[in-house]
Amino acid sequence: MMKSGFIGIIGRPNVGKSTLLNNILGEKIAITCDKPQTTRNSIRGIYTRLDEDTDSSGVQMVFIDTPGIHKARNKLGQAMTEMAVNTYKEVDVILFLVDGSIKKGPGDRYITEQIKDLDTPKILVINKIDRMSPQEYREIFDEYQELGIFDAIFGTSALKGTNVADLLTKIETYLEEGPMFFPADMVTDHPERFIVSEIIREKLLYYLDEEVPHGVAVEIESYSEEPKITRIGAVIYCEKKSHKGIIIGKQGKKLKGIGKSARLEIEALLGTKVYLEIWVKVKENWRDSDFALSNFGYRE
Repeated sequence: MMKSGFIGIIGRPNVGKSTLLNNILGEKIAITCDKPQTTRNSIRGIYTRLDEDTDSSGVQMVFIDTPGIHKARNKLGQAMTEMAVNTYKEVDVILFLVDGSIKKGPGDRYITEQIKDLDTPKILVINKIDRMSPQEYREIFDEYQELGIFDAIFGTSALKGTNVADLLTKIETYLEEGPMFFPADMVTDHPERFIVSEIIREKLLYYLDEEVPHGVAVEIESYSEEPKITRIGAVIYCEKKSHKGIIIGKQGKKLKGIGKSARLEIEALLGTKVYLEIWVKVKENWRDSDFALSNFGYRE
């Protein structure tokens, strides 16, 4: 018997949703960074376990990693939150990640209110337990358990993999018999071009400070696979001329560092040599432009 289903990973920004997804898959498909709002798109990761000696039994879990739910300051923020909230309606299991007390801020309370009346099985995942004392974990556990809306509560360290296997076992109990939605060797349904653009954006998040990285978007303009090399042309869009100068850096050093770091990771992903060319262009206020958001894939 094959079990299958869709699992939504929701929570505030920066609680470890993408790190958990990457750990489950054993492969990096979602970029991670300690800066909030790293994830902008809903990213689907596919976990498949086939039972020995058969390809007709096991489990396939399609995880949907959503943008962090936050108070939107522009149309990009609105689109990201809409993506996350819409996930509630289309999954078989909800994983709600938190990394602290519900008293920590309005974000967790807002999400709890959104999901409390849903019939969908809900698992609370208290993440980053490697940074908590047993007493801190117990207090958070008791606080959420008293709400009476979660079918199970798990403590995990997505970074270290603690209790992730047990979490998968629990999720499987809520899934019903169903088809394999994707081939067994597939870990994401996103095209390589998308993952490449996300890798470049991740490097921008690491290399840039403050507000600049939240005002950048990456578009792949050209992608050519040749026998021994893949040639990629990418454009980094920013909102201000001053930001363009920051991204390029003195004598182009910062952009070269971003490009080299991204190229090495893309080569590991594709298993081939990569020639990566990056340009920086200014598109003022693109985060409040419906056309730009649609063009960059943040809104249909």
